Amino acid sequence: MQPFRVAIPEADLDDLRRRLAATRWPDELPGVGWERGVPLGYLRELAEYWRTEYDWRAAEARLNRYPQFRTDLDGAPVHFLHVRSPEPEAMPLLITHGWPGSVAEFLDVIGPLSDPAAHGGDPRDAFHLVIPSLPGYGFSRPLPGPGWDVPRIARAWGELMSRLGYERFAAQGGDAGSVISLALGALFPDRLIGAHLNMLMTFPGADPAELADLDETDTRRLALLGRFDTELSGYMRVQQTRPQTLAYALTDSPVGQLAWIVEKFREWTDSAKAPEDAVDREHMLTVASIYWLTATAGSSAQFYYEGAAAVRAAAAGAPPPPVQAPVGVAVFPHDIFQPIRRLAERDYPTISHWTEFDRGGHFAAMEQPELLTGDIRAFFRSLR
Repeated sequence: MQPFRVAIPEADLDDLRRRLAATRWPDELPGVGWERGVPLGYLRELAEYWRTEYDWRAAEARLNRYPQFRTDLDGAPVHFLHVRSPEPEAMPLLITHGWPGSVAEFLDVIGPLSDPAAHGGDPRDAFHLVIPSLPGYGFSRPLPGPGWDVPRIARAWGELMSRLGYERFAAQGGDAGSVISLALGALFPDRLIGAHLNMLMTFPGADPAELADLDETDTRRLALLGRFDTELSGYMRVQQTRPQTLAYALTDSPVGQLAWIVEKFREWTDSAKAPEDAVDREHMLTVASIYWLTATAGSSAQFYYEGAAAVRAAAAGAPPPPVQAPVGVAVFPHDIFQPIRRLAERDYPTISHWTEFDRGGHFAAMEQPELLTGDIRAFFRSLR
């Protein structure tokens, strides 16, 4: 394992500013707003802010406050944060991000989770944190070859935790991180203490009785799943089928990369008019900058290609691998994926903790870090 610090060359930042200044902008139909994608006026203003005001060096320094390392796992270079708690009895917790996320998602929860006493919490709730960048994402590059699907990543995470001396550990994640956390439970039943998820996808099975007498909330959630399939899943279809073709556009155009990401911060969050209603602008641009500065738009999309068959199987009602460890679920009401509890408990009968929040969306660690931290603490408190 090699110590790692983020140190982007100044020439790369100059190149980003030059490309932003030279953007070739498209036309836009009048009056369509966000209905057909990211509005031109909004994106022009955000891109100009990125070029002239956003401070990558401040974001870089914030990341470098925490110990970081790179190591080889199954042939892939993997970057990770390893933040040990000052509390000797802290529980090891592996946190996994998704797309379009990065380790920067968790900057607001690292302190409260690793050192609760310094943040007004109970020191008995402390965690040793391991926060890796997915293979092909951010500083875990280059992706060495195909085949990096959910089970392979979960096996690599198990090896990482072994190398760090954590024979038993807990897991947490949203988006892809939730699926990988559950896979850890299936692959390492004797090692996983529990899995806390802030996103869980549920699909109806073959029995129509499963959907009988749904209440208003679950009926709405089922309709949202249908809307995702018909309207909001275009990004996923492209990344599942032609990630390399997409890579040329997003790796050559920072505005293209920004639009591809910012759209999700608008559609998947608790935002009324613009993504900044839910996620701090600086934080959002840090996530976009990591994708741009590491040129990982294409390699991160490969995750969708590798998992396409598994997604189709789940959507067709195939049962997931069994998870013996306790599972906790935090439901944020503006996440694009909303679980139906009866279907969740059908698939994961070890669910022992379920929280419904009244605010927040898909990027819970950035939108509602205090709520997420509190729920993680509450779930694992009984498992210590």
